[in-house]
Amino acid sequence: MANLELRGAGTALVTPFTSDNKLDLEKIKFLAERQITNGIDMLIPCGTTGETVNLSMEEYEAVVATVVETANKRVKVIAGSGTNSTKKTIEMSKVAEKLGVDGLLVVGPYYNKPTQEGYYQHFKTVADAVNTPIVMYNVPGRTGSNIDAATQLRIAGIDKVVATKEASGNLPQNMAIVMNKPDGFSVLSGDDNLVLAQLAIGMDGVVSVAANEVPGEFSQMVHAALDGNFTRAREIHYRLLNLLDLNFIESSPAPVKTAMAMMGLIEETFRLPIVPLQDENKKKLRSALIELGLIKTATA
Repeated sequence: MANLELRGAGTALVTPFTSDNKLDLEKIKFLAERQITNGIDMLIPCGTTGETVNLSMEEYEAVVATVVETANKRVKVIAGSGTNSTKKTIEMSKVAEKLGVDGLLVVGPYYNKPTQEGYYQHFKTVADAVNTPIVMYNVPGRTGSNIDAATQLRIAGIDKVVATKEASGNLPQNMAIVMNKPDGFSVLSGDDNLVLAQLAIGMDGVVSVAANEVPGEFSQMVHAALDGNFTRAREIHYRLLNLLDLNFIESSPAPVKTAMAMMGLIEETFRLPIVPLQDENKKKLRSALIELGLIKTATA
């Protein structure tokens, strides 16, 4: 198995745009540095939260290159490179590979709804074509079908596949993978509101949306749990839980980007088909940020 130990807190980075909807590379540098300064272990540009499907190939290269350069080997950089086409996934993976990433996040093909054998052959073909370690990404809510535990464990036997990002929200499935995974294979969460429970059953870390907003506290929660200090981890979990849920009150990443705009971190700019939050949901999000002390007033 390829050697890439993944453990701790990772952030599925948002992709900031300027008010005229262009890529904001300076903000990308700022956000990546903010994550590292606050104790995040892994940066994941161009995943679901990074709106990869809304980026041109030129923009994709710019985002990945900027994050790699900013990280400067201080933390692992795992770039999203998966699509619903095996051929295109290989092409994007080779681009990211040339830019110097530590790993590739490859989602199970969406829309196509492959069979379990189709999933296996997809990951095997991609792994055979690249030299960089791969994190498989199972997110049935986005792709339309689930990579079941038996198939994930089979894929875990492919050389270069070093981890899974499990966003099925299915704890029995999570446990089956943790219990039977090969040595050196990491099981990462993709569900912020389940992270505490998933770390308790032996998962190794998380690729988080909420860490965009609260990297310090989220990292502290993950590391407290990994260190066995569940009293402290629970305290942070329940403090953040309302925000973790609100990040998915509408299609992500609209809520997290709206929150970050309220915090003054980025512009509140989206690309279709992502649209601004409904006013009632904005109010809920703003109240949560005020309660957490992330913004000071109801008009911030």
